Amino acid sequence: MKDHLTAHAPPRRPVDVLLRPFQLFAQGQAAGAIVLLAAAVLALVLANSPWSEEFAAIWETPVGVGIGAAGLQKPLILWINDALMAVFFFVVGLEIKRELLAGELATAKKAALPMIAALGGVLVPAGIYLAFNAGLPSQGGWGVPMATDIAFALGALAVLGSRVPVALKIFLTALAIADDIAAIVVIAVFYTESIALPLLGAAVGVVALAFAANRLGVRHSLVYLVLGAIVWLLFLKSGIHATLAAVVMAFTIPATRRIDTRALGARIRGALEALRDDEERGTEGILTPEDTHALHVVEVAIEHATPPLQRLEHGLIGFVTFVVMPVFALANAGVGLGGDGGADLGSAPALGIMGGLVIGKPLGIFLAAFLAVKMGVAALPAGVTWRQVFAVSVLGGIGFTMALFVGGLAFESTPGFLATAKLAILVASAVAGIVGLVLLKRFTSPPSDG
Repeated sequence: MKDHLTAHAPPRRPVDVLLRPFQLFAQGQAAGAIVLLAAAVLALVLANSPWSEEFAAIWETPVGVGIGAAGLQKPLILWINDALMAVFFFVVGLEIKRELLAGELATAKKAALPMIAALGGVLVPAGIYLAFNAGLPSQGGWGVPMATDIAFALGALAVLGSRVPVALKIFLTALAIADDIAAIVVIAVFYTESIALPLLGAAVGVVALAFAANRLGVRHSLVYLVLGAIVWLLFLKSGIHATLAAVVMAFTIPATRRIDTRALGARIRGALEALRDDEERGTEGILTPEDTHALHVVEVAIEHATPPLQRLEHGLIGFVTFVVMPVFALANAGVGLGGDGGADLGSAPALGIMGGLVIGKPLGIFLAAFLAVKMGVAALPAGVTWRQVFAVSVLGGIGFTMALFVGGLAFESTPGFLATAKLAILVASAVAGIVGLVLLKRFTSPPSDG
């Protein structure tokens, strides 16, 4: 069988040899976390280098788009945080919808444990933060230590490979997605200032149009892209954070397929029968019109058998992992470590964030999960121990991307607090990641060969 596959494999080109190491790296589960970490480290290095002023000035560069007199101009950092991160939130929305329809959040029984654990992982960190900051100008940052960075958390699990039970990986994934739902609600409710109701009403109308297109059977991504861009602009102008438009639009994407697996197989078999070998055609590499039609039938059949939701998620995940999140980290993780940077790890905001992520996250997640199981509301996944749940709860303290995002919203008008928040997030996330990995390695065993 191996020889048969090798004989029919396409010939290797010189470019294939060059790209192979990068392709293998990108396929690894920890690849996204590694690239994200590298971007954060680079941002820290540049922010504390002789080129720190030039590095900071890059993100304030005015960038505008428009046609004629109509246009929109904003600093580069806002295009990254408002527009590029909208792609990140769109994928998050797609993941949430998929999990709600057919994943770990699809039924009350499946969703109970991660949802309750996530709730504990939201309330306890916020409480710890407020314990340090209540009544102070920094109290608005209570939402910063609430979110788990799914890329770093799952990347940490990937480091330990097959010794981590599959059920534990599923629990952490569902937990992080439930965590994202909570973060999105917090951003929408608590980090939105004044709202222009007419513009918001117009946005709701466009969203309703997108839902109507879904019900009518419209499946072309371009339709939802155009409507999504309009909703994004209306959200931006209405006062609601523009990235939330991406989450809302994700729920309008069709999640059904037009043909089932049996019909797909029948169409592919029929198309394959219509194809002829190169020797029979008498040509090498050039397809006949009949062969081109047969391949087109296969392509259309595969498209009809794949829900647009999953097709978009699959198509965007690489861009989000290797472009959006690293660029966001590069633009937002840089903070001066000297006295001029304004960052103070001994201040109330820093102590609240670090305490919330390193102590509040594991405490809230673990205790909520433990109580849910003991009360009979949820069940512990098969093959998973409480010690492993605690280790994963510690990994939940890796806040990074979402924490930096919320920090930017909470402390947008107070640069000193923002610098402190960034440094506190980086330190706390590093501690949570290292401690969580050490505990998880200790509480898991390598798979037996037998």
